[in-house]
Amino acid sequence: MFRRTLLASALLPLLPAAALAQGAGGNRAAILGRVEAYLNSLTTLRARFLQISQHGGSAEGTAMIWRPGRMRFEYDPPEPLLLVASNGQFLHYDKELHQPSIVPVSSTPLGFLLRPRISLTSGDLEIIGLERVGGLLRVGMRRREAPSEGNLVLVFAEDPMELRQWVVTDAQGQQTRVTLTEIQTGVRFDPLVFAFNDPRFFETQVR
Repeated sequence: MFRRTLLASALLPLLPAAALAQGAGGNRAAILGRVEAYLNSLTTLRARFLQISQHGGSAEGTAMIWRPGRMRFEYDPPEPLLLVASNGQFLHYDKELHQPSIVPVSSTPLGFLLRPRISLTSGDLEIIGLERVGGLLRVGMRRREAPSEGNLVLVFAEDPMELRQWVVTDAQGQQTRVTLTEIQTGVRFDPLVFAFNDPRFFETQVR
């Protein structure tokens, strides 16, 4: 499971895209605007993550995001998986087997987070749900032209706005939840940790 997907246990049902609970305050456009502003202001992020599959399997690790364009998810042992995004490519690397595979970033659920400019109200993303529960804001989305590929739910704390979790539902209906903790923003990264096209990159991955 973890070698194939990044990114659950039960998720509260999302409201239809056209509706928002009356007691939530504000309106749909304003709330999505706040989310857009937060995501576009995000340059670097480091956090611990806990990934849980629909069938109960779990793994932990460290997540690094450097917008635009770069992302790294390094799993703690014994899980040998390393996932790195850079230059429009997404690397899946098994440290034990030394087997890399590369796919376009655009084919991955979180690829849109790496865009230079994120828009939730125009373009290829369709908002399929919006919900406030217990101080958290859940935003469900999918690609407008490919709804059968699955969907993504982002979960934010609202005060202050902060990305806390995402849930990916794939084309087969399988869900995976990733929860972030120990979140740091504005951190500095060594560019080499994202540069998997550099021959030195794999030398640094030897355990």
